[in-house]
Amino acid sequence: MFAHTLVILSDFALILLGLALGRAWPQAYSKPFWVGAEKLVYYVLFPALLFGAINGAAFDLRSDAMMLSVAVAVLLSAAAAGFGGRWLFRPADDVFAASVQTAFRYNSYIGLALAQSLFGPRGVALLALIVSVCVPLANVIAVWALARHAQRGLWRELAANPLILATLGGLLTNLAGWTLPPLAQGFLARLGSAALALGLLCIGAGLSLAAVQAERALLGYFSAVKLLLCPLLALALIALTGLQGLPAQVLMLFAALPTASSAYVLAARMGGAAAPVAFVVTLQTLAAMLTLPLWLGRATG
Repeated sequence: MFAHTLVILSDFALILLGLALGRAWPQAYSKPFWVGAEKLVYYVLFPALLFGAINGAAFDLRSDAMMLSVAVAVLLSAAAAGFGGRWLFRPADDVFAASVQTAFRYNSYIGLALAQSLFGPRGVALLALIVSVCVPLANVIAVWALARHAQRGLWRELAANPLILATLGGLLTNLAGWTLPPLAQGFLARLGSAALALGLLCIGAGLSLAAVQAERALLGYFSAVKLLLCPLLALALIALTGLQGLPAQVLMLFAALPTASSAYVLAARMGGAAAPVAFVVTLQTLAAMLTLPLWLGRATG
């Protein structure tokens, strides 16, 4: 059961590497370099990973409907709790709009890696089903918060969001039975492998502790919602619905994941306060090395 800790530790090491590159060699790895890298991740690499993973997953909407319903309920509850932070802490609007997504978005890339190592192909398929529904939903909520603050048109932002388009495209082609040929699958897999590494490097490069001094309570609250409230709610709903076996374990894995590394890229690309988001992604990734084993142990115990 140490596999999940090792996966998260490798992600945290990539964040630290990005931080070191930006600080030790500022001329070679300057701000324009990282802006270009963020665009590559956001418009090419992450969409390729999402489309490929969902298109190639084997799942059954009918038999797994209960697990999927609980996952959506957990996500919406976390979003509601996250938006409640505005009234609890009265934060700056730009920080809140960018960082509220860290309360309910989740790192599907860590999740897919853990599902493969812990549960095998069936676990990957179940998590891909959750991802195919929850990624568009979470992105719509996150884009709405950022677009509202920036006074941008919501529907235009949604229609142009590559993460939403890639997820919906993967789901629709999967349901239609349009499987990609092996060459295309391999190509997307290579792009997807680069997405996680480069995305985490960008987070490290954008990390600034000085930028979060004024909103530490708010950012801590978002992290508590994601790492404590979400899995606690999932555990209660698992008991209430009677879910057992692998679906219950995969659901708990989903609920206990740290926030998405692409949250930083989304905030940066939509003109939000990205530095606090980078801090929360780093904080949750580190903390999840302790919390994930505990929650997965409750699901399997």
